[in-house]
Amino acid sequence: MGTSAEYAEFVCSQIRGMGEIRCKRMFGEYMVYVNEKPILLVCDNTVFVKKLDCITEEMKSAETGCPYTGAKEHYILDIEDRELCERVISLLEKETPLPEPKKKAKSGV
Repeated sequence: MGTSAEYAEFVCSQIRGMGEIRCKRMFGEYMVYVNEKPILLVCDNTVFVKKLDCITEEMKSAETGCPYTGAKEHYILDIEDRELCERVISLLEKETPLPEPKKKAKSGV
């Protein structure tokens, strides 16, 4: 089905003020970056976060699911619960490393 651009914009609006927010479309779905760190995965109009130890307590009553075929199980984040989002995103932002910079292709002459 894929995620609508409107839903991706809604997700970003819900977490505005929690850091520098950027959304990138990938394969019909979206990755939401907070302070340039990949924090939220938005697939089929559902917000997923990785099952990491740092958020186990916060997400203990959350539903789980797989964002796409072959993916590991993730927590499903209730994006409309602002307080939960603030706690979870704060914890994830501290634990998530910045992505490795892409290496430039060497030009062969």
